[in-house]
Amino acid sequence: MIRRHVRVDPSFFDDLDSQLGPDRGPNGEPSVTDFLIMDLPTIVDRFAEDFDSLAVAFPGRADYRVLVSTGTLMATSVVIGQLLAEDTVVLMGIDIEVVWPQNEDFD
Repeated sequence: MIRRHVRVDPSFFDDLDSQLGPDRGPNGEPSVTDFLIMDLPTIVDRFAEDFDSLAVAFPGRADYRVLVSTGTLMATSVVIGQLLAEDTVVLMGIDIEVVWPQNEDFD
C-alpha cells in the first residue's frame, strides 16, 4: 500500500476558520481545535492511503480528488485534495456541515 505525504494548504485553514469558531459555542458546538484533533487525522489518513480510489473532483483533472465523509464532530465534510508531482497530497479546501449536539457526552 502506498501512503502519501499529506500537507494542508493555508486556504484549507481559511475555510475551516470561516465555518467554525476558535472556541466552543455556548451549547458545546465544536471549535476549530476540536475539528483538528478529532476529525482531521481521519481525513489525512484517507487522502494518504486511498487517494487513487477517491472521486475525481474536476473532470479531466485526475490530480484533484474529493472526499465526502462523516466525522466525530461533523455531519458531513467535503474536502478537496491535489496530488503534486512529488507524490504529496495538498488539502486545498473544506466545506463542513455541523449538527450539534451530536454527542451530549462530548464535554
